[in-house]
Amino acid sequence: MRLYEELAEWWPLLDDPATAYAVEAGIYADLLADACDGPIESLLELGSGGGNNALHMKRRFPNLLLTDISEEMLSVSRALNPECEHRLGDMRTLRLGRTFDAVFVHDAVCYMATEADLRRAIETARVHCRPGGAVLFAPDYVRENFPDEMTDDGGCDEPAPTGPAGAHRRGLRYLEWRWDPDPDDTQYVVDYAFLLRDRDGSARVVHDRHVEGLFTRQRWLDLLAEVGFEARSVPFVHPEVEPGRHEMFVGRLRASPTVP
Repeated sequence: MRLYEELAEWWPLLDDPATAYAVEAGIYADLLADACDGPIESLLELGSGGGNNALHMKRRFPNLLLTDISEEMLSVSRALNPECEHRLGDMRTLRLGRTFDAVFVHDAVCYMATEADLRRAIETARVHCRPGGAVLFAPDYVRENFPDEMTDDGGCDEPAPTGPAGAHRRGLRYLEWRWDPDPDDTQYVVDYAFLLRDRDGSARVVHDRHVEGLFTRQRWLDLLAEVGFEARSVPFVHPEVEPGRHEMFVGRLRASPTVP
């Protein structure tokens, strides 16, 4: 996917991480803290991307380890969160040899496009979570609340000119189009159109297609239970998000988790 590789340096211009993620990250932190048996002194994020959530969550959970499958995205995150440990790894296969008080997986879990891959990601969370520890998965959608079609847009400019005198500010604008070509499978498509303006004033358009996973609420809960989590679905309540649009899965690892 081009967004996480050749376009990774443009990631900070999708949204301002200092403001766009503050409320959202607080919601995730509260859910994890409430679900965990005991204090959260260590937190693992799988699929941490550019580190936007971590920018806010590290203030509450300083011992935060960030992992992602893209080295380019980890580079973006390191610039934003230099005090956090970063590790390259696929959430389906990552094994760090240590456990954490909580494991957080944001919307990167959407790239688990088959049930087998989703189970592997949940198993990775279980392997790295201590008994009584908390887990939170925040997919964009479950089957029950997926819209027929949806578009979104956004982007911003650099905060100030950089480079030689007279240089333009770099800017990004995007259109995001989600649609489901086959409602009978576990996948949907997200097409992105990026308009990128460089510092010399030139502009180009890039198309990037992502294939993402879509599962029913009950299948999510069943998989979490089978792997060893006592989990529930909770609505994503945010002042800027339409009620009922998104939901999350939060839970606690049983003291004697089931081993698949």
